[in-house]
Amino acid sequence: MPQYSTTLLHTTYSFNDLKELLAKASSLRSGDVLAGVAAHSERERVAAQKALADVPLKRFLQDQLVPYEDDEVTRLIVDSHDADAFAPIASLTVAEFRDWLLRYETTEDILTAVSRGITPEMAAAVSKLMRNQDLILVASKCRVVTRFRNTLGLPGRLAIRLQPNHPTDSPAGIGASIMDGLLYGCGDAVIGINPVSDSLDSFRRLTDSLAELIDRYRIPTQACILAHVTTQLAAMEVRAPVDLVFQSIAGTEQANQSFGVSLSILDEAHRAAQELGRGTVGTNVMYFETGQGSCLSANAHHGCDQQTLEARAYAVARRFEPLLVNTVVGFIGPEYLYDGKQIIRAGLEDHFCGKLLGLPMGCDVCYTNHAEADQDDMDNLLTLLGAAGCNYFMGVPGADDIMLNYQSTSFHDSQYLRQLFGLRPAPEFEKWLGVMGITDSSNRLSSSAPQHPQLKLMLEQAAIR
Repeated sequence: MPQYSTTLLHTTYSFNDLKELLAKASSLRSGDVLAGVAAHSERERVAAQKALADVPLKRFLQDQLVPYEDDEVTRLIVDSHDADAFAPIASLTVAEFRDWLLRYETTEDILTAVSRGITPEMAAAVSKLMRNQDLILVASKCRVVTRFRNTLGLPGRLAIRLQPNHPTDSPAGIGASIMDGLLYGCGDAVIGINPVSDSLDSFRRLTDSLAELIDRYRIPTQACILAHVTTQLAAMEVRAPVDLVFQSIAGTEQANQSFGVSLSILDEAHRAAQELGRGTVGTNVMYFETGQGSCLSANAHHGCDQQTLEARAYAVARRFEPLLVNTVVGFIGPEYLYDGKQIIRAGLEDHFCGKLLGLPMGCDVCYTNHAEADQDDMDNLLTLLGAAGCNYFMGVPGADDIMLNYQSTSFHDSQYLRQLFGLRPAPEFEKWLGVMGITDSSNRLSSSAPQHPQLKLMLEQAAIR
């Protein structure tokens, strides 16, 4: 017998279980249609949302979407749930939870206190009842601060990942992109390179070069080479100067296996990075990337909708108290998020769910060239997420990643957003920009920066070795 039903316009709609209810209540996206779990009509979607509104939050602790005995992510969610943190909201339904989140009285401190009591499924469920403005408002009240060589996520601050990818890992090409990004005040989140080769030798060369650059010019930031976690582990075994450990993660054990990772491997990498002790102001050493549709693309979705599974990936990230979490929202393609409207909604949902769960969320505001989206859509999402208090965005030369072949946000976009909302770089990085003459006394980019003696030397030695 169906567990959930509701009547809408004299028609009764029934849903067999919580998994089906969540999927049918989701906003339309191509990935759920591809998986065969989406609502068949807007009426059915509204009916599912109406039924979901009355579900008690406690139900999500009783009914597991992916069986506990079959999935280590489910076991992590259940076993790490904080009952004391959950207590203030334990009596609420999903609709009442939405209202509670939107109340004036529900402040940043209160949201921080309850975050460990919120499961990913609860966060996903309430997001399905929220308009875009609701997602923005609640996320803007969530503050998550992390530290390694600088402090990220503080009020009034916006960080940028400097992403100097190159199709041949050319030292000159990467070096030129790094200098370009630094001159725009980017790089405080991380200088992160997606390498062409996952070999240990290539990883060591890039890691050693970035470490030398950061040390030589005392740049208060961190480096990351986004190779597979096992490559990073091998490098750390020989004491390579690894700052942050990167890995793509997903919301089911089977999907993570398709990435070649497990919780135990991530545990090992986390310990190894902690032991290196390369942070100066903090010990958050992990960098995770996620994206709606990854479970479906690995045929590891267990009949769940992609947004709920994305939220479950945040439980994996939360375990390791990362410095950075990044939803690469439009990267996986139009099979999963078809157009600009779906990408924008997904980006707002991801940021909201991650922040609600206590994660330092950033977003790669991006799309692939075969999606029904353009840079105006990305401007819209960038602005909305800026209003929502997103911790950081990408900085890619010209917004065009010539190695990964997708469209993202540029170094110039960071200046737009910082000016629009009166935001500044991470405090340690901001001070360095002033010392190097990149910014003036008003924290504006300085037109005379290339004439500054230290910066001039830096530009002359731009190519990483």
